[in-house]
Amino acid sequence: MNIAPGKIGTIPFDQARLDGLMEEAGIDVLLATSKHDTQYLLGGYKFIFFAAMDAIGHSRYLPVVVYEKGGPDHAAYIGNRMEGAEHQNNPFWTPTLHAACWGTLDAANLAVEHVQKIGKAGARIGIEPAFLPSDAYTLIRKALPDAKLVDATDMLERMRAIKTDAELEKLRIASELITDSMLATIQWAREGTTKTEIIEQLRREETNRGAHFEYCLLTLGSSHNRAASPQAWKRGEVLSIDSGGNYHGYIGDLCRMGILGEPDAELEDLLAEVDAVQQAAFSKVKAGTLGGDMISHAEGVLRASRVAAYTDFFAHGMGLITHEAPFLMTNHPVTYEGTYAAKPLEKNMVLSVETTMFHPTRGFIKLEDTVAVTDSGYVMFGDRGRGWNRGGA
Repeated sequence: MNIAPGKIGTIPFDQARLDGLMEEAGIDVLLATSKHDTQYLLGGYKFIFFAAMDAIGHSRYLPVVVYEKGGPDHAAYIGNRMEGAEHQNNPFWTPTLHAACWGTLDAANLAVEHVQKIGKAGARIGIEPAFLPSDAYTLIRKALPDAKLVDATDMLERMRAIKTDAELEKLRIASELITDSMLATIQWAREGTTKTEIIEQLRREETNRGAHFEYCLLTLGSSHNRAASPQAWKRGEVLSIDSGGNYHGYIGDLCRMGILGEPDAELEDLLAEVDAVQQAAFSKVKAGTLGGDMISHAEGVLRASRVAAYTDFFAHGMGLITHEAPFLMTNHPVTYEGTYAAKPLEKNMVLSVETTMFHPTRGFIKLEDTVAVTDSGYVMFGDRGRGWNRGGA
């Protein structure tokens, strides 16, 4: 279904901010091809048929949003043929729609034709290299020999770093749903319940609450292995449950602790050490604080702790994906540069803050929390269950 150019709908993002970032990055026309950035530019829309997969036939799904700097009347969405029905029910804001594709090459060809039609065949075109298949890239490169292809990844990450109120609400709901699901799962699990069974129960809890389950990393007892297995929970053992799920595409990613029985004094002290590092990080979360200052303060508290030798601190941005701007730490553990360490935190940035203890005998003890930056400090999402949560009898 090719829809002839029509009226511009309500633009679901800050157009002036996007235009400014494109100008700064030297980009005239944007070709967004990742699921998360096309979703962002379409105001939260993601085609359900390809929500959990990309491959179909001999190719794969490749959504494309074409946006010209300062020219929303030239914007287009290129999608799968079945998305014409989506447009009939809830029209896309872009004045042009090509719901006509089954693979990468037809999508890339339509993107090229649209760029040519709007007179930008020799422009500076922003692409997402990590999310543009090689066959589509080759087609674009050959079809637009006079164009300069520019990596738009950083520009788009900067765009998404400052969340709207609507995005913050989705992140809050996602965190609340994940927290409720983890606490219910801990309470459900009994002596003899296996890791595989606990993970499957968490999947049901999240799904029943309206979240989309993505993963669960789980440990029992003294083990640091977080993969599913037949290992069973035993009385007196700790449980760590770290889950990621999403609500309308926005990520909830938290970790809470369980105990089968009552925690002894040592366990109480160990979790308190973990929380002390978390609280140190939170104390520096505020608009205007350098990201690196927050990191160094928490790391300093950890270095002074008696558990420093086997404990790690990490913080990262999150939103539509689990690691996005602000990037605060370099290669720790995910391989990217901490490009935001020397930049101030900004209002409506969202951070995941996590402290992980690999105790040699008591096991894997961790807290992971989600906070949104405010002018005066922060707001925490899913702020409960941060102590020892009791498993079922």
